[in-house]
Amino acid sequence: MRALSLKKSIDWKKSLTLAINPNRRDSLVLLVLDVVSVVAVFNLIAFLRGVSAEPFLWALIGPSSVLIISLHLIDGYGVRADMLSVDYASLHLIASFSACVTTLILTFVFIPAGFGLQSSRAVILISFGILGPETLIYRRYLYGRTVVSRGVRKLIFVGEVSDFEVFSAECARMGAHTPLLHVDSREGYERFSSVLDSISKSELQVEAIVVKETGRELPGEIPLKLVQLYFTGIPTYTLEIFHQVYWRKIPLYRINPIWLFQEGFRIAREPVFERIKRISDIALSSIGLLLSAPIVGLAALAIKFDDGGPVFFAQTRIGRHRIPFKLLKLRTMRQSSDPASDPYTRQGDARITRVGRLLRTARLDEFPQLWNVLRGQMSLIGPRAEWDRLVNEYEREIPSYHFRHLVKPGITGWAQVNYRYGTGVQDTLRKLEYDLYYIRNFSFMLDASIVLKTFHVMLLQKGR
Repeated sequence: MRALSLKKSIDWKKSLTLAINPNRRDSLVLLVLDVVSVVAVFNLIAFLRGVSAEPFLWALIGPSSVLIISLHLIDGYGVRADMLSVDYASLHLIASFSACVTTLILTFVFIPAGFGLQSSRAVILISFGILGPETLIYRRYLYGRTVVSRGVRKLIFVGEVSDFEVFSAECARMGAHTPLLHVDSREGYERFSSVLDSISKSELQVEAIVVKETGRELPGEIPLKLVQLYFTGIPTYTLEIFHQVYWRKIPLYRINPIWLFQEGFRIAREPVFERIKRISDIALSSIGLLLSAPIVGLAALAIKFDDGGPVFFAQTRIGRHRIPFKLLKLRTMRQSSDPASDPYTRQGDARITRVGRLLRTARLDEFPQLWNVLRGQMSLIGPRAEWDRLVNEYEREIPSYHFRHLVKPGITGWAQVNYRYGTGVQDTLRKLEYDLYYIRNFSFMLDASIVLKTFHVMLLQKGR
């Protein structure tokens, strides 16, 4: 009975510690603030405009949910998002605008007449116009306080020296400024155990522990210490999982011939996901073609007046299952230019026309690819469709490159919104890590996140 009582006491303490995990607490605080803000702002605007004598409560479940989902898509509740950065501010405002548009569509298109919020579009527009900056302001304030209060926290890396050097270089390349502490696994695990004891005594402030995968087992007491630290909010990751959780990519060192048969790959394995994605591609590409027709028409006139050459540019790209197809784009390069002379677009490339530079900056040259999507050769979202000549080169240089062809290429994708325009094999290796993450972790939530990040990239005029 005494042992059972002790066990219950330990379980209760673990549950309590987990409940007040700082990371979860911060996310919960933001969630509550967002709901309270939606209720307060909507009712304030409705009162000032004299729209309703009764306060809105149940009617705000929809706007609250839409805003929460939109902010979740851009890591608005994540503990690792840099909420003081310009990039996050841009994404946050785009997500808030998307939530506003979605709420308007749901309220006035799908919900039957008589719904409370249908009394005034202005209430929805003004409320979200306030909520966007407001929710950003208190996120920046809370994030700044959290960073100061937690102080400098380290990442513990357990592995050999060569692995640590690679990891350190990758952290620098990814812009991670967290100090690193290396525990050499070749020297045994005595030092690792003492480091864990220092963390438990709060003598060492740590954000997370990263363990390089090996065939060796950890000594019996170390896993127990790691579990105890986990319940205090200090997680332990294998190196592969760390890449996926922090950087949302698959490290190529883990790719092997049987990688495909591991967990995941719903889009590549399950017909139901492929069919739903195809239906959405058909619907959205059809709407996109109709809406973009006037823009494409004006762009075509501009191209003709600029140099009198053809409006469209067609090039052989490689699609799903390595099937080639002709990709359509608005022509942005001079007629005399030979793509074979340099397969990459360089900064300030002289081959780009005056009109072409404008089209590329606004991404208007991509609109004709909607026709490829409608025909089923591409998807709206997926890995970039590469030129057949470059694919042959990449497949010779990169053994795992063929995994990209498990899914249809896309107009935009996870690699496109997370990595700059690539100009060689090394850049292709980096982008492949993101492509494989998308293929393995496909979800409609991830697709929605890519859409929001694509607008962010377009607004900041990133890429070429």
